[in-house]
Amino acid sequence: MKIIIEGAGEVGSHLAKMLSHEANDITVVDNDASRLQKLSSTADVVTVLGDPSAVDVLRRAGAESADLMIAVNPFVPQDVNIVSALLSKKLGTKRVTARINDVSYLSAENKLMFKDMGIDLMFYPEKIASDEIVDLLKHDSSSDAMDFARGKLQLTVFKVDDDSPILDMNLSEFVGTVSQLSSGTAFRIIAIARKNETLIPRPDTRFKYMDHIYIIARREGIDTLMRFLGKSRVTIDSAMILGGGEIGAMVAETLSGSMENVKIIDADRQRCQELVERLPDSVNVVNGDGRNSDFLVEESLKDFDSFLAVTENDEVNILAAVVAKKFGVGRVIAEVENLEYIRLAEEMGVDAIVNKKLITAGRIFKFTLSDKVRFVKYMSGTDAEVLEYTVAPKSKIIKGALRDIDFPENAIIGGVIRGGDAFIAVGDTRIEPYDRVAVFALPDAVKQVDRFFK
Repeated sequence: MKIIIEGAGEVGSHLAKMLSHEANDITVVDNDASRLQKLSSTADVVTVLGDPSAVDVLRRAGAESADLMIAVNPFVPQDVNIVSALLSKKLGTKRVTARINDVSYLSAENKLMFKDMGIDLMFYPEKIASDEIVDLLKHDSSSDAMDFARGKLQLTVFKVDDDSPILDMNLSEFVGTVSQLSSGTAFRIIAIARKNETLIPRPDTRFKYMDHIYIIARREGIDTLMRFLGKSRVTIDSAMILGGGEIGAMVAETLSGSMENVKIIDADRQRCQELVERLPDSVNVVNGDGRNSDFLVEESLKDFDSFLAVTENDEVNILAAVVAKKFGVGRVIAEVENLEYIRLAEEMGVDAIVNKKLITAGRIFKFTLSDKVRFVKYMSGTDAEVLEYTVAPKSKIIKGALRDIDFPENAIIGGVIRGGDAFIAVGDTRIEPYDRVAVFALPDAVKQVDRFFK
């Protein structure tokens, strides 16, 4: 697939590296030679220096024959990304997407208007990240989570602690124990993230300390699962937010509708004044230095059920989240943009990590796959992808039971939604047309998986 990426910022560079690994032909356009040089030294891409909204630059990048154009420049007004995407579409690019920074553009009416104009997808990374944080607060005790069919199936991630009942247990032993706890198959372990490696577990795979276990479960199996893993539910009725940027502001505004006690802290006095005018009166805005643990204690940190660190500084977010955890806050989430810091933050005790590059990449990666994939998500702490497909009537996946169809080794079907029912997939499961199927796949298996659903 021939892909043009406009903008070599954090998100654009991450997308370029990720998509180039998938054997795509990637061209990156930017008006800053140093950013392009930095990217080309770490990724197999073609670079074009120039104004991303200039027709001649887009022609040099190959817009007339491109399959996908991603306008994701963070250093320019959103108008430039929109214009670049529209021009690329007019020049002949099959599908185009644009990064925006105005949440009003994402209303149903406005999205339809831009769709009619030719833009296939608009995305706002900060809004995606804020939605992810709010969703994580609904899934207590897990480090990451996602729902299928409004929660009928749930994928959750749990860390193996030193007192975990599954420590040193292998997968076969787990299955045997689980069968005694629940009627039918209520949940299934589909992957393990261990240090810098992601494993699809085999019957003799043993769970080790600090493993992150990816489990897909039916809604009715969640309570049994949590009891078995020794996890307890945490009621989240209050939130302290460190960082008054766009992510923090959007999270505070959303949570104010369901929580009585929401406090947002920012070190910039002018920004705090803007937040007071923008946010509901129920949100308590405080000007102060969140790097100071004494200040956080003075602001009643211990009395909050959750702590969300979303400043623009990864180190500040991680350290503040660790402090909050030490003081007994039940649910601690940090925004961490440096991918190398994610595992470190998890090892230091942070409950959940949000990375806007990863979650944005999932939205865009969907455009490089077949039209049968409903969505794609990258789970933090792993290089694997979670995909949901709608099964086409003549696709290869329906040709037999799962154990008989030679499904890729580095991928696993976790669950199936059929009509109003949801169930965990096992070896003798047969997929039927129009099923919705949840798949966990390592990067080298994604294209093979996609062929099963075409």
